[in-house]
Amino acid sequence: MINKITIIGVGLIGGSLAKAIKENKLAKVVFGYGRDFNRLEKAKKANVIDQFSTNLKDAINDSDIVIIATPVGSFKEILIEIKPFLTSKIVISDVGSTKTNIALIVSQTLGDYSNYFIPAHPIAGKEKSGFEASESNLFNNRKVIITPLETSSPDSINLIQKMWEGTGADVDFMSPESHDELLGMTSHLPHMLAFSLVNYLISKNPSASIYAAGGFKDFSRIASGDAVMWRDICIQNKDQIIDHIRGYQKTLNSLVDAIENENSDELDLLFTSAKKTRDSWVG
Repeated sequence: MINKITIIGVGLIGGSLAKAIKENKLAKVVFGYGRDFNRLEKAKKANVIDQFSTNLKDAINDSDIVIIATPVGSFKEILIEIKPFLTSKIVISDVGSTKTNIALIVSQTLGDYSNYFIPAHPIAGKEKSGFEASESNLFNNRKVIITPLETSSPDSINLIQKMWEGTGADVDFMSPESHDELLGMTSHLPHMLAFSLVNYLISKNPSASIYAAGGFKDFSRIASGDAVMWRDICIQNKDQIIDHIRGYQKTLNSLVDAIENENSDELDLLFTSAKKTRDSWVG
């Protein structure tokens, strides 16, 4: 069993990971770090974490694994802050939704310690944020993508893989670039559409939400996601997100043309194809 795992940022994902580690007895101590003492104290009282500190050195001391579970825009600052306290016995990982830029930041800030940084991304979440929304089973049968760096040590990769598998997750491996291209389509683009749809509705008719049915509520649910997190994702993965938005605009233009021309066959083809594909995904 791992002795101590430190989680920097005890929010939805960090809190869920802490709960999963505790429930599955993957570590003797789950240690939380953050800047808000009261929030950490509440997380401990809620049995999300075992111990906590607002002192980074104390949090990292004697840790086997350090997980960064904060918005990706904060990574560089955090890595700079933790570097003085790192040793070759500490493996570092993250839960961030972007990976290419993180790989660059790691190489720029950690130097030789980059061998012990293993980027990872659990494909799980909710529209709610904070440890209050955390769940110990959030990662059960969900994908976790590990994107090793060229410098990543095999032992460190294996340790992070086993930790995630211990939470019930299914681990896959890919390059940081492949991750960002894929998640740009399957996660980042849908969130951009949801944010835009809600803002469009407000701009056209603020009271229209009163009459919104299930379709709108289902589609817009993820617009309740954490604004800071998604701001940072947009900046970190901007090229992929912009490319996918422009590609999506082309499909909308095709739809506009079909509707404008009253092309029943084309509309039927578009809708039937989408239905078959979606049904095959969800079973």
